[in-house]
Amino acid sequence: MSTNEELLSHIIAGIEPADTPAMGAAQKRWNSLAKPVGGLGLLEELIVRIAGISRTPDVRLNKRELIVACADNGVVEHGVSASDASVTRIIAQALGEGESTACYMARQAGCSVTPVDVGMRRGPKLPNVVERAVRPGGTADISSGPAMTREECVATILNGIELVRERSAAGIDVLLTGEMGIGNTTTTTAVTCALLKKDPRELVGPGAGLSQEDVARKAAIIESVLALNQPNADDPLDVLCKVGGFDLAAICGICLGGARYRVPILLDGIITLAAALCAVRLCPMARFALLGSHVSEEPCARLLLDELRIDAPIHAHMHLGEGTGALAALPLLDVALAVYTNSRSLEQLNIDGYHPATQPATQPATHPATQPAM
Repeated sequence: MSTNEELLSHIIAGIEPADTPAMGAAQKRWNSLAKPVGGLGLLEELIVRIAGISRTPDVRLNKRELIVACADNGVVEHGVSASDASVTRIIAQALGEGESTACYMARQAGCSVTPVDVGMRRGPKLPNVVERAVRPGGTADISSGPAMTREECVATILNGIELVRERSAAGIDVLLTGEMGIGNTTTTTAVTCALLKKDPRELVGPGAGLSQEDVARKAAIIESVLALNQPNADDPLDVLCKVGGFDLAAICGICLGGARYRVPILLDGIITLAAALCAVRLCPMARFALLGSHVSEEPCARLLLDELRIDAPIHAHMHLGEGTGALAALPLLDVALAVYTNSRSLEQLNIDGYHPATQPATQPATHPATQPAM
């Protein structure tokens, strides 16, 4: 085991479970408010989970930031995307200049945006883009061999953890995850197929706009990638380094960092969900720090959410990336927190307590994916 792997193991060993007393106190507050018990559904659960992550029922979401992991993927040369590799850098520059789709949404949501180069192709330094690439130039072509070395993968995960440590020290309340990397739905699907032992033809989607014919070719490429690289489903690091990408590895680190430094991580679409699954496979306890935002239009979105046992409040057929789904969910957390923080109690209004309706014996009270992760 390398020195970096030992360091990663040490960090993971320091991850503690959700704070049950804080969650209990948050749930008690929700139940005391002048509204039907559980009336805000998943929005209530999300606030309770944030209390468990941050170890206090005094939930705050004042300081929020979207980190966008930007990276290139060698497999893009095989036409697996409707765009070419140059678009990664173009959008990364727009993110740094505050002119991307995510930036417009972030301003509306009162959220800062930090694009991070975790492995883009070489080029001039981009203004306001943080440089954290372990190996500039992007990953190797996974149709010819591993995307990166195991050491590069671990170093990138550690960089993701460090990004969270820095922000935790600065008093961040919630971190949103996003990504930018042409070809990363291919690497994401490969990682998902490897971890869940699924056929690529079941999970491949159109990404940024592929035709049906191109989708079939993309599935065939992923099938050959998996056959060539033989990623070990029982070793998330092996999966990431063989068929993943630097963006996935960095976001995996952000998820682990959220659990280690008690910072809620609001996930985006399938790229961040696959990275989150790698984090949870490395450390099952890390699940408690992860929050869902939306159910992407991509075929493997629901599968990943169910595997993570995470529910998402938005079903809007989104598939843009950049963290836009997480940004869309942020105002929902704000309105829930406004009720949680300001609403008067049943006692203050002299109202008898509400009692939840009894569920029929044949109907479960909640979907398994909505159960709070402990």
